[in-house]
This record gives sequence, structure tokens and C-alpha cells, in this order.
Amino acid sequence: MDYGSLISRSLGYTKDVLLGEWWRWILLVLLSLVQTFTLFLVPFYNGYIVRVLAGRTPAPEVDDWSRLFIDGWKLNIINLIYLIPVIVVLAVFGGIAAISAIAAKGLDNPDVWASAVAAAVTGIVIAAVIWVIISFIAMFAVVRFAHTGSFFQAFSFGAIARHIGRIGWGAWIVAVIVLVLIGLVYAVVTGLITSIPILGWIINLFIGVAFGIFHARYLAAAYETAPAPG
Repeated sequence: MDYGSLISRSLGYTKDVLLGEWWRWILLVLLSLVQTFTLFLVPFYNGYIVRVLAGRTPAPEVDDWSRLFIDGWKLNIINLIYLIPVIVVLAVFGGIAAISAIAAKGLDNPDVWASAVAAAVTGIVIAAVIWVIISFIAMFAVVRFAHTGSFFQAFSFGAIARHIGRIGWGAWIVAVIVLVLIGLVYAVVTGLITSIPILGWIINLFIGVAFGIFHARYLAAAYETAPAPG
């Protein structure tokens, strides 16, 4: 897999979507704000991201609002389902920690709190490991959903495994790691820009939309490096 080509093509796609299309960029910023402030209950922006994940070229328009809404919700639900194991682990270990602290006698005893904190930290570490492992599958699953248009294809684990096998598990894992590293650079840059009063926040809104499109296009391009199994 040519990671440099993935990055350059994804940047080019992002440029085609946004540069010279200022009204589209502004509209996507507004939709991302609506999505954030409604806690993803109005996910038009996610619906647009699904179109990018689907590999649509040229750059998709922001239209067919009912479809944007439905696809956005499907993406929300897929992501939530893949997070269930992480949530369960956090709930179990969090519950153990809470019960240990509440049920134990002598709450002023540091040893009691130490066991509770240890349980909580253990749960967080295990949940983090599970989240990392699941993420490699979940990212591929959402692209498969977008490409096929079928919600249930996001959970067709056999087909997902075969497709990743065609790409190469090592190649896919490295592709995701490269994307994560780019995300870290993005976080540092936006963190620096945030220090600019008011204007920095506005700039980051536009950069955030651009990064979201780049992120989705990169995943779609990586997915398309090998044909999907029938």
C-alpha cells in the first residue's frame, strides 16, 4: 500500500470538496455545529461523511437531507454498537470499584480506596486495549457500510476479514496508524490555533470539517486498494 499516495490523493479530494466551494464549506461547518450541540441527534454532517466514505467522486453535494439524516443515524448506531464491549468493561470495573468503596468498612482506610482505584484503573486499561483492537475493525466496517449502502454489512465480519486479508492485515494496521499520527499532528496544530482569541475557535471549525473529510476519504481510499469479496 502506497501511504504517501493515500495521503496526497485524500488531500486532493479534500481540496476539491472545499476550496472554491465556500458555501459548501460554511454549510458543513454549520452542520457539524448542529450535530455537536444536539449530541449527534441531528447528524446531517455524519450523513455527508458517509458519502465521502462511499468513495463518491466527484465531491458529493450537500443535498437529499432525508438521506443525510438517515445515513448519519446509521453511522451513529454502527459506531455505538462497536463501542458496546468497551462500555461493558468500563461499567463492570466501574461497578466493582464503586461497590468496593461503598460496601467496605472503614472508608477512611487508604487500603479500601486503593483497591477501588486499582479496579477502576484496571478497567480503563482493559477498555483502552479493547477499543484499540476494535477500532481497526470498526473503521473498516463503516467504510463497508458506506460502500454497500447496507447497515448490516458493517457487521458482516467474515466479509470484512476476507477483504482486510486481501489488502493485508499489516498494511491495513499501518494505514490506520499513519492516520492516527496525522490526527495527532492535527490535534497539536488546532491546539496552537486555539490560543488565538475567538478567531482561533472559528478557524478550527473550518479545519475540523476539512480533517473530517480527509479522514473519511483516506479510509475509503485504503479500503479500495483491494476489491471487496463477493
